[in-house]
Amino acid sequence: MRQLSALDAQFLNFETATNVANIGGLAVLETDLSKESILLRLSERMAGVPQLRQRLVHVPLGLDHPYWADDGEVDLEYHVRELALPAPGDNAQLGEQVARLHERLLDRSRPLWEMYLIHGLAGGRCGIYTKLHHAAVDGLTGAEVLAALMDPGPGAVACEPEPPPELWHMLARSAWHLAANPAHLLRFAGEVLPVLDQLPGVSRLPGAGPLSRLLQRGPSPELPDFAAPYTPLSGPVSSHRRYAFADLPLYEIKRVKNAFGVTVNDVVMTLAASALRRWLMAHGALPDVPLVAGVPFSLRGRTGANDGNQVTIMITQLATQVADARRRLELVSEAMRQIKERFALAPAGWLRELSESLPAALNGVADRAVFELVGRTAPPINVIISNIPGPQFPLRIAGVELLAHYPVSVITDVSGALNITAFSYNGRLDVGIIACRERVPDVWAFPGYLREALEELKPAS
Repeated sequence: MRQLSALDAQFLNFETATNVANIGGLAVLETDLSKESILLRLSERMAGVPQLRQRLVHVPLGLDHPYWADDGEVDLEYHVRELALPAPGDNAQLGEQVARLHERLLDRSRPLWEMYLIHGLAGGRCGIYTKLHHAAVDGLTGAEVLAALMDPGPGAVACEPEPPPELWHMLARSAWHLAANPAHLLRFAGEVLPVLDQLPGVSRLPGAGPLSRLLQRGPSPELPDFAAPYTPLSGPVSSHRRYAFADLPLYEIKRVKNAFGVTVNDVVMTLAASALRRWLMAHGALPDVPLVAGVPFSLRGRTGANDGNQVTIMITQLATQVADARRRLELVSEAMRQIKERFALAPAGWLRELSESLPAALNGVADRAVFELVGRTAPPINVIISNIPGPQFPLRIAGVELLAHYPVSVITDVSGALNITAFSYNGRLDVGIIACRERVPDVWAFPGYLREALEELKPAS
């Protein structure tokens, strides 16, 4: 029996009508596919993908975190749906449709995923939009779930079905977890107190900096003041979304990387920073201090755990106040170097460990209360920017070539009204931009801003 970690459960706890914890992707295929071919492929592959088969089983009275259990016969006709765009089937129409699908909550009585086959795209193409709940997958696992559709079939061994846990077992395990919480909290405090000044949000608490410096056993990197300035992206988000997407040539990004001696990720972060600067200037709202970004880091291979969300988040400055693009790249690269140093020093699973330190019965109330308070008063970041590496060769679904895969991620009151997530695939950087419909009505300005930002960084031929 597999139980959700406290971090997994947090994605359930903070979810409201406006803070929706769906993540997913928009796959664009060269030619049209039938729903029947998708259903056949899924029925063949589901045995090896537990995230597509399992539903939540809740512990009575919320005394502990829920469990995952197999749903028996999954109703694929419910989970897989199809629709068609009206002519001309352009990118703006596709983005609008994905936004409307992404903002809807998933049915928690079923496995937490839905898939939409979208016909009518310009040029005879079709789309597959897939969404899953963040409690079930992180960014990398979500890509693995999509891989279940790919040709050839994955070589993974079918997973054994997980039956629902028995009531006595859930209650006994709840009692054990409750008894272990004080020791867990003490151990976590011993690991984290020396690095409080390096953790997003926590570093802003009064006394966090002096306390961590007092307890540090050796030298640690100097840290800037990570105060997120107020922008139109700050504050509570609405229940409605806008979505845009763009693709950039990966070879051009690598040319910039090589010319300036930085990493691909540094260039991606700088492109996002430059696009944000342009958008804020267009709205007369550019702060004279840098924006603060949350940057997710995968923990796979760094911690002992292998299931659930294996991710943490660190913060960095984006140098959006700097007018010169190349100087902005230098500053972003330096900031990313510092974030990697802090990441190496901080406990690998601090976010997961912090979540585990509270009794599960209190987590739901505490998560929602803290989320609402922080979102309305002092959001720790302005935006989330993520870069996920993908395969550099063409993939196919039921014999049809995958042209692009654009991520579709999460925005919240705490993380800001905009999320920029990139996925590298087959010589391209596919970028998905999800935003609050009220705060960023002109989300389709961002693809142009990203292309302009790359153009101004390109080295002379």
